[in-house]
Amino acid sequence: MAASPALSHTAAFLDAGRSSKRSSMATSRQSKRYSVTALYVTMAAAEHDVDVDDALSRLQRRLRDLKAQISSQSKRNFLLERDVRYLDSRIALLIQNKIASEEQGEVTNHLEEPEIREGTFPDHDKLDLYGNLFFILQSEPRHIATLCRLLSMSEMDSFLQTVMFTIYGNQYEQREEHLLLSMFQSVLSTQFESTTEFSSLLRANTPVSRMMTTYTRRGPGQGYLKSVLAKKVSSLIDNDDLDLEVNPLKVYENLYRNELKKMSGNPTAVRIARAVSAEIAAENQQVKAIIQPRLARLLTIANSFLNEIIGSLETVPYGIRWICKQIRSFTRRKYPGTDDAAVCSLIGAFFFLRFINPAVVTPQSYMLVDGTPAENPRRILTLIAKMLQNLANKPMYSKEPYMASLSAFIEGNKARMNQFLNDLCEVPDFYETLEMDQYIALSKKELSLSITINEIYSMHGILEKYAQVVYPDSASHLSVILNELGPASAILPRAENYIIDLPLFSRFDSAVEHLGASLDITQSDVTFMEAKGLLVHILRSLPANHPSVTSQPLNLYKIVEAAATHKDGMLVKKGIRAATLLAELEDLGLLSYSGDSSGSDSNPLLDEIEEEIAQLGSLREKVLDELRSLESVYNTIRDHNDYLRGQLETYKSYLSNVRIQSGLKKSAISDRVGLVSLEGKMHKQPKSQFLGPYKFSQQVLQKEGAITVCNVPEKRIPNLYFNIASPTPGTFVISLHYKGRSRGLLELNLNLDDLLEMLKNDVEVLDLEYVIVNVPMMLDFLQRQFSGRK
Repeated sequence: MAASPALSHTAAFLDAGRSSKRSSMATSRQSKRYSVTALYVTMAAAEHDVDVDDALSRLQRRLRDLKAQISSQSKRNFLLERDVRYLDSRIALLIQNKIASEEQGEVTNHLEEPEIREGTFPDHDKLDLYGNLFFILQSEPRHIATLCRLLSMSEMDSFLQTVMFTIYGNQYEQREEHLLLSMFQSVLSTQFESTTEFSSLLRANTPVSRMMTTYTRRGPGQGYLKSVLAKKVSSLIDNDDLDLEVNPLKVYENLYRNELKKMSGNPTAVRIARAVSAEIAAENQQVKAIIQPRLARLLTIANSFLNEIIGSLETVPYGIRWICKQIRSFTRRKYPGTDDAAVCSLIGAFFFLRFINPAVVTPQSYMLVDGTPAENPRRILTLIAKMLQNLANKPMYSKEPYMASLSAFIEGNKARMNQFLNDLCEVPDFYETLEMDQYIALSKKELSLSITINEIYSMHGILEKYAQVVYPDSASHLSVILNELGPASAILPRAENYIIDLPLFSRFDSAVEHLGASLDITQSDVTFMEAKGLLVHILRSLPANHPSVTSQPLNLYKIVEAAATHKDGMLVKKGIRAATLLAELEDLGLLSYSGDSSGSDSNPLLDEIEEEIAQLGSLREKVLDELRSLESVYNTIRDHNDYLRGQLETYKSYLSNVRIQSGLKKSAISDRVGLVSLEGKMHKQPKSQFLGPYKFSQQVLQKEGAITVCNVPEKRIPNLYFNIASPTPGTFVISLHYKGRSRGLLELNLNLDDLLEMLKNDVEVLDLEYVIVNVPMMLDFLQRQFSGRK
């Protein structure tokens, strides 16, 4: 059925003698106009018969379904990316350190864990309580904001997964997005209050910065990055022979290699020195001649990236712009004397450092390109990211002096970059809309979450751990629910961790009344909005050539009569309901009956209906455009999901190959982390067994280099000894004892992965108060002591 045509005239519907009271009511209506699609459809969802089946409504349903699919797929990708990151680092560490097959088996088991399936929650009574709990967490973001400030970095990943992709997982739903942004506002406020140095704001790797980065990885942010950066990045990657290295030392080294190649590998025939300092390299005339044209080309490419980003202002997702706005607002409040450039540097620290630049540097991880870029384009993208960051932030050339040669980019673009960063902040607030959304959510009681059982248990456990801070008031709604739930359940094995549908509702009905009062929403407002929405539905459902649709001006009573006498039973029901609502509006003084719809004053109900119809006339094209855009985003996310699954399959094949090759006397195994050699015999993976404890004196460990410093008086050192046990492969319990004392001085649980992670991050010492441990030497000692024991 074709959509009804847009209306061009305003009908006079109320009689000329309308009282001033009614006029003031009509005036007050102007501040309470809400879109039909954003309001009435949601309010009337419980009546399941209000759907319209015109072209626009079908497009809107397709759009809603697509947004739900993107949200769901984004969460699956987030989980896969986390698994890939874990396995990527662990496999590299395990291979580099030639760990035994039982540790390889542990990683393999992680790969072979089944995908989470749909199921049901085992306890119906607790399901209702959890529905209450998660409704409170979702609709009162201050609780999540408090947790964000309390959690350690190790707790953040799983917590952010639940918050970003489950509790607020419907990434295109207005209410959830606004609640999530409210939570951000609370977290940022505390971050600004607790930070003592301006220079460290938003730059350190903290739970807050991790949260902000995760937010940008949601569907809207990914769609924006693809639309703005994909073509630019792809054009660079296609030209993999283009070398734009401008670091003089690297250019010099490459120059030497080329000269050496020309001289058939004879170093004595090369006319330049093999190794020089960065300063000498920078003064070399050949190096200067190579770098000069490269600088010009780099500036051109960087400017093209910048132009694309600045030109995309209107397509930057609202949430990201709103976060920028909060950063500017908090900065000006806490540091009122800060100049605009410094404020812009903080906005840039979020927008470029956390959002744009990671996608520029690793485009394959952001679904901008297929596969990993070659060395040359990868280096160019890194240089462009550095230039953009220096432009958005205060340039720092102390670590990389050669970047100063690109200062022309900073000088030529600083003013318009600051203008762009300020323009990002120019978005309206959403507080009134959020209050209305909350009112609707409490009224309709049809909210739900697609959530895993372990996400429920994990969130319960976190709330339990931080109870004294998050809900100190025993009478609060959160406290009441958690007391009824009792202790948190243990995390389930992955095979038992089902995805369930968790209905959300509030049993604290007073909240609806409170919200209605705070919104200044009366029953007449609700009646007015329902009447408006229903009449628009009727107009869209009637044939486009029906007299009640085409007549000008519109007569609301004739429209209602046409619906009530229609042969379609659904339309009849709508017509009867609309007639009832018009009668109620008459009683409220917002409408007066006139058979010919005459009157000198405007009718606020008719005015708003005509505005809605006019807006719906252009809405179809907007919906079509959004559909096309989001279909591209969805296809990209699906492709990325296939890529991640391919990565996991690669790891499976690799580990299988490691187990096979470990039976050879000398196996050369090529991996993404380099060429390594593994030795050993094929054997079945042993069952977990407790080894030790084995006793070692302090002098033995110090001689082995595992201990570098002992903070115990020298005369007491002979009385110190260590007991070291391995409860399971890869886990070590080290306890320090003093002869004659029944209890140990300290006990330390060390995990093999933790030690390897320390090595990877260049952490070489571990201060245990009594002694200082050398991490690489301790790792070597533990491996030698336990690898051959049975």
